[in-house]
This record gives sequence, C-alpha cells and structure tokens, in this order.
Amino acid sequence: MLCLSSISVALAALTLVPSSSDALKDGDCEVCVSFLGRFYQTLQDNNVKFTSADIEKALVKTCKDAKGKENRFCYYIGGTSDAATKILNEISKPLSYHTPVDKICEKLKKKDSQICELKYDKQVDLSTVDLKKLKVKDLKKILEEWGESCKGCAEKSDFIRKINELMPKYAPNAAQARTDL
Repeated sequence: MLCLSSISVALAALTLVPSSSDALKDGDCEVCVSFLGRFYQTLQDNNVKFTSADIEKALVKTCKDAKGKENRFCYYIGGTSDAATKILNEISKPLSYHTPVDKICEKLKKKDSQICELKYDKQVDLSTVDLKKLKVKDLKKILEEWGESCKGCAEKSDFIRKINELMPKYAPNAAQARTDL
C-alpha cells in the first residue's frame, strides 16, 4: 500500500511539471516575445497601472500603430478593429501579475498556433547591399517600411533612385556609409 501511494505522488508531481515540448525553443514566437517585451517595457516606462483593464487599453492603442508582422500578431490576439476573435485578456491578466512574456507566448501558442509561426522578415543592411541585385519586391518593401511609396515608378532603377533619395532621411548611417564606399 505504501508503494502505491508513493507512485501516485510521483505521478502527480510529473503532471505538474511542464513538458519540454511546451517550452519555447530559440526563435519560437519571435514576434510575440519581441512585441510583448517592448510593450511591457513601455508600460513600465509610462507608469501605467498594472490592472487588466489598463493594460488592455494600452495594448489596443499600441496595436493601432503596429505594422507588418506585429499588426498580424495584433489581429490574431484581437487588438485590431477588424479582428474576429478577442483573446486580449490572455495577455492583459498575466501581464498584470508581471508574468514573463515568454510564458505568456507559450500559453498563446496553445490557444492559436499561428501566433508563434509569425517571424520577422530579414532586414537588409542598406549600408552594404547592392540595390541593383535586390528584387523589385524587396525594394518596394524597403520603401513600405519607411512609410513611403514610389508613385510613377515603372522600372527597377526608379525604385533604386527613390531609395537613394530617401536614405539620408530614414537611414542616415547607411547613407553615410554608402558615400564612404
């Protein structure tokens, strides 16, 4: 009888220990961890009350300015106006208890695996890249990240000229490095 109770205690302890498959691996939930990490830091810097309601309001406000993959993340959690579902409380409540963002992302992964499939696009090093070797799609993406467009651009050379014109404004260090070449 003593053996049976010690086995059941051991089994109970094993069920309480999270499995290694639940833990995030390096690179998992890249957008989630990064976005929520910066969001949490912003909350602390702005002395926001760590109540679930205040965190939700701040999250919706932050999501309004999100672009690219971060906007997609906001859509998945219900932080955008066009989102079909709302799981903001799955973020705001744990954040109000100062739960680490990687743990929050682990829980979100169980709710919606798409959240952790989001990855940032590779960043182009404008100081060294040969713009002529990039695809037009990548040139458009650079302009889009800057919040610019190239009206009337038909040729690849038009996009390159526009990027070179705007580089001192949006990427001054890269523009300086390119003139030093």
